[in-house]
Amino acid sequence: MPVVFVATSKSLSAWGADVGLTKHLYFLGVADESAEAALSAMNAESFAGQGDWKLLKKEKVEAAGADAIDADALIDRLAGREKMVDPGLYPKIRGVRGIFKVKPENVENHLLVQKALESGQELSAVKVKPADIGAYLIASALR
Repeated sequence: MPVVFVATSKSLSAWGADVGLTKHLYFLGVADESAEAALSAMNAESFAGQGDWKLLKKEKVEAAGADAIDADALIDRLAGREKMVDPGLYPKIRGVRGIFKVKPENVENHLLVQKALESGQELSAVKVKPADIGAYLIASALR
């Protein structure tokens, strides 16, 4: 069963802040078996020039029949909602697709709407956590 996961790297975040992108950079990926094995492989090969990738959130996805979960389709769908970092502009990330700059305000708005739609929930300020960002990215990619 395929797994959609979101990972982050502290050194990639620091690089993003240094070059003027943002420190809120996250990678959306799809693994065939487990997200942990995919992250180990990413760290071993210094994926996007970084070796300190950590898992934020993962979700198993049911593949309908012979249809496999296509990572490119998920990335394209998420790129309609969040800004994807263009791998052609930044040699540091070595042409890697799937790295997104996320505005915490978008995640906060998503959480507030979710909270408002739940029955009996009172609206109040929401503090965005990294796991919330991961859940937001996965939900946006799967919709």
